[in-house]
Amino acid sequence: MAVMSTDPSAGTDRVALLDRAENLPAVTALRTLSYQRLATAPGSRVVDVGCGTGRAVAELTDQGVNAVGLDPDETMIATAQRRWPQATFRIGDAGALPFGDGELHGYRADKVFHELADPAAALAEAHRVLAPGGRIVLLGQDWDAFIIDSDDPVLTRTIVHARADTITNPHAARRYRNLLLEAGFSEVTVEVYVGVFTDRTMLPMVTGLADAARDAGAVTGEQAASWTAEQTHRAEADRMFLAVPLFVAAARR
Repeated sequence: MAVMSTDPSAGTDRVALLDRAENLPAVTALRTLSYQRLATAPGSRVVDVGCGTGRAVAELTDQGVNAVGLDPDETMIATAQRRWPQATFRIGDAGALPFGDGELHGYRADKVFHELADPAAALAEAHRVLAPGGRIVLLGQDWDAFIIDSDDPVLTRTIVHARADTITNPHAARRYRNLLLEAGFSEVTVEVYVGVFTDRTMLPMVTGLADAARDAGAVTGEQAASWTAEQTHRAEADRMFLAVPLFVAAARR
């Protein structure tokens, strides 16, 4: 899920970052795992909330699932429709799903709930639109739990925490279980996988942490530039190390 922007270049940058991430083996494996946790049969109706550029919707559609992708970002929806003309996409919001009560068999949201001001309200909507026995799957990272190797661990900790503080709900992933239980879901499970990234693919995301910390006033421009230069050098020398715990929660309506 991406935040809407009036800057076309910002949308292009987000699409490029999503493309890099979605092609990583660890991310591909988690996406496949999410389909298994949905446990939907061909013909089942499923919504992918915050669908981004639509890859998951297209893959579910190819499996015979009647999937609909929702995203509030017009750029993402336009990109998804262009790339996957066989799939269905709509502009929509997690807090007001365009479905009737009990209409769906599955609900999926990947890296969405950290963007929501009111995750409980979104889960109330998910509970409403799912039929009894329907499945929900949430995926995401905890923004305060990034592990990055650096020559300056104190500065790194400051940067990671400062970036987390700019996120609407940075700890949503660690709250998945309790949020689901409080929303009335049952059979809640939570799995944690660690994505390890060691090459330039995720360097823009790593250096973006420093940019955000600088813009928030948590570090100086000189500190951000020095840290970015170190991480760039590490990536070029095959010495970058980023580990991100990724949470997969599943439950039944």
